[in-house]
Amino acid sequence: MAVRRMFAAVAVVAATVALAAPPAYAHGAPTTPLSRAAACRPGGPHAATPACRAAVSAGAAVREWDNIRVARIDGRDRERIPDGELCSGGLSAYRGLDLARSDWPATELEAGGRLTFRYRTTIPHRGTFRLYSTVDGYDPRQRLTWVDLEAEPFLTATDPPLRDGAYQMAGRLPAGKTGRHLIYTIWQNSDTQDTYYSCSDVVYRAPATTIAALPGQTEPADAPGVLRADAGTLSAPAPSGATVEGAAGVPVASVSRLGPGGWPVAAGAAAVLVVLLAA
Repeated sequence: MAVRRMFAAVAVVAATVALAAPPAYAHGAPTTPLSRAAACRPGGPHAATPACRAAVSAGAAVREWDNIRVARIDGRDRERIPDGELCSGGLSAYRGLDLARSDWPATELEAGGRLTFRYRTTIPHRGTFRLYSTVDGYDPRQRLTWVDLEAEPFLTATDPPLRDGAYQMAGRLPAGKTGRHLIYTIWQNSDTQDTYYSCSDVVYRAPATTIAALPGQTEPADAPGVLRADAGTLSAPAPSGATVEGAAGVPVASVSRLGPGGWPVAAGAAAVLVVLLAA
C-alpha cells in the first residue's frame, strides 16, 4: 500500500511539472530594423523612452519580447488579427505595442537601398517570413490597420540562413518613401502551428547621392531616437510602382548605432539634423 501511494504521489508531481513547464516553441523578433518589442525589452537602451514606458503601462509583456505568437492562423492573418491590434497580434498581453504614437524608436533607412534584415531567434524553427511596408498616406498617429499595409510583401524568405543568432534575409527596401513608416513582419512557422507578428518603425531618408553634408561634416548629423542601419550586400529586386510619402509634420525623434546582430548599443545625443539638398 505504501509503495502504491508513493507511485501515485510521483505521478501527481510529474503531471504538475509537465503542466507548469513552458512549451518549446519558436521565439524571435526583428532587430534590423528594430521591432517595438525588442526596442522596449528590459535593460535595452530604449526601455526608458516615453513610447516604451507608455507601452508597458498600457500592457506590453516586453520581458517576453520574442513571444508575440498566435496559434492556428494558417495564413488567415487578415481574417484573424483585428485592425488596430496588428503589432500585438491581437494578444492582450502586448496591447501596449499597438499605441498610436509618432515617437516610437525607429531605424533610419535609405529608401530603395539594400539591407540585410535580421530576425533574432531564441528558439530556431522553420518557416516563411513576409515583410510588408505601410502605404502612401500612412499616419503613425493612428492605430495600424490592414489597409495601412501594401497588399503584397516587398520581401518573402523561406528558411533563411541562421547566423549569429539571427535569421538573415537579403532584400531591397521599397523605393520612393520618405519620413516615418512601418515594416510589418509575419513569420509563419512550418513545423509548428504558430505565427509571429512584429512592428518595426522606420524613417526613410533620401538616397545618399541627393544629400550633401554641411561644411566640415562627413555625414549628416544624427537625429535623436532613430537607429542607423548599415547597408548590406543583397540581391532581391526592388518592387515596382512604390511611390509612398510619409505623413507631413510627424516628428522624428532619437538616434542610436546598431551593434553586432542588429542590437542598438547606445542612444545618441539629441541633435538637429540639418542637410542641404543637392541642386
